[in-house]
Amino acid sequence: MSWFGGSFKEYDFVMFSVSHFVIIAILFIGSMVIYLKREKFKDEKWRKAEVTIGISLMLIEVSYHIWMVVNDRWAVSHAIPLELCSISLILSILLLLTRKKFIYEILLFTALLGASQAIFTPLLNFDFPHFRFLHFFYTHLMMIWVVFYFTWVQGYRPTIWSVVKLFVFLNVLMPFIMLINKAVDGNYMFLSHKPNSASLLNLLGPYPWYILSMEFLLITLSLFVWLIFRKGDKR
Repeated sequence: MSWFGGSFKEYDFVMFSVSHFVIIAILFIGSMVIYLKREKFKDEKWRKAEVTIGISLMLIEVSYHIWMVVNDRWAVSHAIPLELCSISLILSILLLLTRKKFIYEILLFTALLGASQAIFTPLLNFDFPHFRFLHFFYTHLMMIWVVFYFTWVQGYRPTIWSVVKLFVFLNVLMPFIMLINKAVDGNYMFLSHKPNSASLLNLLGPYPWYILSMEFLLITLSLFVWLIFRKGDKR
């Protein structure tokens, strides 16, 4: 069977297996390298690397959609890039290509809160070296490393207004996603119903109240992220 195939019998992913722990180790090692080498990465020659990584994220995401089509897995009910991590991936690409700070202000929260959860508790059926495994972890690792890079190397920092911008961004986006969910019988961002499997959402109340609870939780966690990464004084 090809590593690009659709069956996962030979590649069944197991959470906290050797391959999963390797990815978690890579996450921490890569993050440490970005922090420790932050002065070296300030050189403008690394601008080409930013653009290259942005293009690579575009190419692997396009390849993922091709993989879904080839293996009869693409469907409008779940394949449109409207999940939080999919939106974070788009924002990561735009940030790498444009360096716009307002993109960073949204991505900092969506990547650290969404992509980190995806890495530690992935919803994934394919293990290494399947294409889907490589796509999933490459994109999610890069989302986190991109915000660390722009924080520690480029000196971008969130303000309290960044949390407000995140709140506005999500609440402008939410009605459109709800309409799309209704039109395509989807459940993007879990705005139609809770996931069928056990999840944190089961603790947040019944529909539709869990949506408000989920939003409150996201804003609360975003405030913690802001406290950690905000620009402090020289001490």
